[in-house]
Amino acid sequence: MVSAVDNTEVSLDEICIIALAEAFRGDGEVLCNPMGPVPVIAGRLARATFEPDLMLTDTIAYAVEGNLALGADAGDAVVESYMPFRSIFDQVWSGTRHVVMGASQIDRHGNQNFAAIGEYRKPKAQLLGMRGAPGNLINHATTYWVPNQARAFCERVDVVSGPGYDRIAELPEASRAQFEIRRVVTDLGAYDFEIDDDTSRPPTMRIRSLHPGITVAQAQAASPFELRVTGAVPESRLPTDEELDLIREVFDPDGVRKAEFR
Repeated sequence: MVSAVDNTEVSLDEICIIALAEAFRGDGEVLCNPMGPVPVIAGRLARATFEPDLMLTDTIAYAVEGNLALGADAGDAVVESYMPFRSIFDQVWSGTRHVVMGASQIDRHGNQNFAAIGEYRKPKAQLLGMRGAPGNLINHATTYWVPNQARAFCERVDVVSGPGYDRIAELPEASRAQFEIRRVVTDLGAYDFEIDDDTSRPPTMRIRSLHPGITVAQAQAASPFELRVTGAVPESRLPTDEELDLIREVFDPDGVRKAEFR
């Protein structure tokens, strides 16, 4: 536990939610489409505070206005429109969507796997499959939520569900115009793929910030590939009093978010 300015204790789950919410800063009028309790809270928090033009759904079939708690149905909010799954593709193909997905494996270039562990034809573990990952990456911004960095970061993914910067570089320019891995947020820090001076090679994962108490050495120890560092590494920001209240009292009063951190 760490303390905010007013000495309120802040937990790791709340710091991770803030790091994910920050990934939506500057998005404006796009469909904010986070998947899973922690990302959903983050997306709702971003809209409730610094990014009011985001479009949000009840995670099922309605675009909603207002602050909806986890597990509440659309009847507890103002329904703006009916938005079944088939309508999501209009947002995907137009590039007006920002999705947060999980990653069972992710490598230095951002290649992501949540399909299978081991040889794909005879895997040790069958996971979700490809789902919409390839189309998401080609068409719009994508962020990844990784609750356990040491388990997910790998030298080479077993299966590519979502392509990284090295693979996307091999495609025609028109096929990679919308490609962006905005952020990778883990239990240790937040990472991006921003390019510095060398544009001759596909970008690799860079430390953007580390959560309070985490050092660069600790983050590197939980990664089999070298993490880029450019300049001083800042500490991930703590939630404000308003954000803490929204997380704890409005979006997740039952503490569902904490299950991923046990």
